[in-house]
Amino acid sequence: MNNVEDLFLTKTVRSRANIFLERIRCDQSPYFKLQENQLDTCALFVAEVTKKRYPSLNIPFHSRWRHFEAGGFNRRLWLEDASNHSITLIDLVIVSVLLDAGAGSEWIFFEKETNQSFTRSEGLGIASFHAFKSGLFSSDPKNPLQVDALGLQQLTLEKLADAFQVKDSNPLIGLMGRLEILHRLGQVLANHEDIFGTNGRPGNLYNYVLSSKKSIRAHQLLTLLLNIFSPIWPSGQNLNGKYLGDCWYHSALGDAIDSPESWMPFHKLSQWLTYSLLEPFIWNNISITGLEELTALPEYRNGGLLIDQKILLLKKPINQLVWYRPNSELIIEWRALTIALIDLLAPRVRNFLNCSEEKMPLACILEGGTWAAGRELAFQFHGGEPPIKIHSEGTVF
Repeated sequence: MNNVEDLFLTKTVRSRANIFLERIRCDQSPYFKLQENQLDTCALFVAEVTKKRYPSLNIPFHSRWRHFEAGGFNRRLWLEDASNHSITLIDLVIVSVLLDAGAGSEWIFFEKETNQSFTRSEGLGIASFHAFKSGLFSSDPKNPLQVDALGLQQLTLEKLADAFQVKDSNPLIGLMGRLEILHRLGQVLANHEDIFGTNGRPGNLYNYVLSSKKSIRAHQLLTLLLNIFSPIWPSGQNLNGKYLGDCWYHSALGDAIDSPESWMPFHKLSQWLTYSLLEPFIWNNISITGLEELTALPEYRNGGLLIDQKILLLKKPINQLVWYRPNSELIIEWRALTIALIDLLAPRVRNFLNCSEEKMPLACILEGGTWAAGRELAFQFHGGEPPIKIHSEGTVF
């Protein structure tokens, strides 16, 4: 695979991830040792967490919509009076996912409607929901329940900070980075009038994707997102004139930095967005095919699970004062191993729960699941933080 376009295929994500798995099996990793015999213990723990969270095993996808249900409220129902309902939901979820970088340990969002406070991903989801509902991302005061290109381009740091209740005593990390991503999104929407319409609404993706079809392939949606949204990622990495997004050079894959073969693709945020976009189609009775082509999300909850369950052992102790960047070979390797090892973990979890892959696809195992189990262990061992600290730029974690 020596084509830049191959970096946008999940089969490349998996095949490159498995290169790192084979390296660690041969003890060739400078960072990690593998205890593959711990997979069953970890799978049992994930299965137990899954049964505790979803006793009937009727598990939804791991997606942004779960955060809109935090605290026992299905906030999606608060938008049922919106016109063009499916378009409205996609407007909401796209902007919300793009605001879902790490929040940090100090930030809290208070929701007056429920008199509850939320932190981390749930807090970010609920804050972005209310920002959307207030019309923050719309340029048309008569139509607040929408996102449009001009509304995003005119958004100020002050307004975004106010919507997220940010102040000196309630800091949210990466606020400027989030604003920059939304500004870039506004420009992309304006540049693709054929897809997003004259006003640049991301929800117009709904009609563009369907085009009279009654089914959609998950990877088709991911490919569309990767090609359209690639200019918004702040890493700005470019190979042969193509924006790469969440792809990173690693010397274990090759010496030539200008060769696609030397790069490890992940597309974590784009896959998270794909998982989140599928549900509005499903709610409209549009069938989804090829869900198994998407991968596990290589982020610190899933990756932390593997370390805290001793599947991955660090060869050298990590200095907890050091924050690693996404282009660090340690982080790239950790993320690649997360993809490969959760592929091995998934059938074991299904076996403990006596479920088929059809009933419990990877999107449900993540939700049930590995992400929740990783978070539980993070609070038990690290105060909620990951076992390895990462400088997030808003597109990786």
